Amino acid sequence: MKQSIFEISSNKKLAENTYEMVLVGDCSDITKPGQFVNIKLDGFFLRRPISVCNSENDTLTIIYKVVGQGTEVMAQMVKGDKLDILTGLGNGYDIEKSGDKPLLVGGGAGVPPMYMLAIELIAQGKMPAVVLGFNKKDEVFYEEEFKKLGVETIVTTADGSYGVKGFVTDAIKEIDYTYFFTCGPEPMLKALYNETKTSGQMSFEARMGCGFGACMGCTCETLYGNKRICKDGPVLEKEEVKWAD
Repeated sequence: MKQSIFEISSNKKLAENTYEMVLVGDCSDITKPGQFVNIKLDGFFLRRPISVCNSENDTLTIIYKVVGQGTEVMAQMVKGDKLDILTGLGNGYDIEKSGDKPLLVGGGAGVPPMYMLAIELIAQGKMPAVVLGFNKKDEVFYEEEFKKLGVETIVTTADGSYGVKGFVTDAIKEIDYTYFFTCGPEPMLKALYNETKTSGQMSFEARMGCGFGACMGCTCETLYGNKRICKDGPVLEKEEVKWAD
């Protein structure tokens, strides 16, 4: 973990209530796709944990959804503004287990980490397929960015207003894959747990206090004991997940 000051290079709206922020600063502590950063905002007690969309040299890209006062403040920030950010948080995905044809599934705010993951897998000669799930057309983002990477990209919307009508589980039925990686809301992760035909890794979303394992506020129960989503996660192996009844 490292604490650094980042300067905003751009901050633009991508879709309904969804923004992309590009920052310049020390990204040396961001080493794996699936890690997250924790952002300090003036006037707010707790930092905001945000998944890393991409990290390249000294450039950090994050995508966030406006869901409260903190992210509303972020949406108003402009080029040149500075942010105090903790980087290198979370365990990230273990891409060595992917096989040749990994499946990447992102739902809503779980889409961003799939982008850096796709880049890393392609660099290793893998051929990922990507499924992006949203509620409606106005929420869709980053479809073209994934396609530019040269990967098969499928978009689903729950209301059928764009792409495949239904959920991500409807889109994966005809895909041949060797392993899966996913990030998204817990109901989606549970559905994938039941529908996927291979092992995989799931990135969980949780409310966090400190973001680095000190407060124990985001502890969850697994088949192998209690784990902290911020420190021992947010990525868990499919086989260790214990779902509440």
